[in-house]
Amino acid sequence: MEKSKKASVPRLLVRYRKEIIPHLMKRFGYKNVMQVPKLTKIVLNMGVGDATQDAKYLEGGVEDLSIISGQKAVVTKAKKAISNFKLREGMSIGCCVTLRKWQMYEFFDRLVNMAIPRVRDFRGVNENGFDGRGNYTLGIREQIIFPEINYDKVVKIRGFNVTIVTSARTDEEAYELLKEFGMPFRKK
Repeated sequence: MEKSKKASVPRLLVRYRKEIIPHLMKRFGYKNVMQVPKLTKIVLNMGVGDATQDAKYLEGGVEDLSIISGQKAVVTKAKKAISNFKLREGMSIGCCVTLRKWQMYEFFDRLVNMAIPRVRDFRGVNENGFDGRGNYTLGIREQIIFPEINYDKVVKIRGFNVTIVTSARTDEEAYELLKEFGMPFRKK
């Protein structure tokens, strides 16, 4: 689906094009604009272990993730049976959303500028969340840090993972990219 000409371009995308690309080209000595790392996708993943006992918990998780992301969440199913957890293959145990393009930039903007600063006793996000290939995973403990969530309708406070996938080849490049986007990394 293509956006109309009158639709507003996400401000982080504009900032990426005007400020971040030149900064990264200078910092890492790229000769071509296509070498500069960029955000590829953002994956939100919520595991709902209580769903094995009661399906209402899963519905609440899907609804919360859909509200936070602005996109319908997909229910994830167990790949194999684990008897200690009373889990059978094919049971619904979580939900996830994959954001790309404009929705990805809009979500990342809300995450960095609205949600993360609302965390109690916040000192910065951990910079050890990189996987060695330029992707960053952040754990959110409470879904209520997002202003879209109505606190009165929350059945249970749950956490979820936010995985930011970049085209960077190294963690150093990805760290610099996310820092330029405004990710509040913990001071060393």
